[in-house]
Amino acid sequence: MEYLAGLLAGSDTRFLVVGGAGSLYVDPEMTTQLADTPDFPEEYKPLAQAMAKGLARLRSFSDTKWTFISPAADFVADGARTGAYILAGEVFTTNEAGQSSISYADYAIAMLDEIEKGSHIKERISVLGR
Repeated sequence: MEYLAGLLAGSDTRFLVVGGAGSLYVDPEMTTQLADTPDFPEEYKPLAQAMAKGLARLRSFSDTKWTFISPAADFVADGARTGAYILAGEVFTTNEAGQSSISYADYAIAMLDEIEKGSHIKERISVLGR
């Protein structure tokens, strides 16, 4: 991630990253990440920690147009394409049913929308299904 961000530094080319949910914060003060909670699966912690480090490194690039897009906690490969999603920020969010889930297809739609709009340069956003 760092290598690509460096290559794109100073250019108008945008760098979008498929992030992870583990680095999302679970508190409004943004002191505790989802990966640091007791129920977070141990087998995913190394990946979540690596993604958090990558995001921190991206933030140090002042001249790279990056966007880090974290999916919901349940990232469903074969889930239905609904075309509907909720755009959120740095804090772990659930939908009205209390779920944090999104299909790969709906995540892809959210990413394409961000590519077209370019509304979140140098930001981490998150997406989840309605």
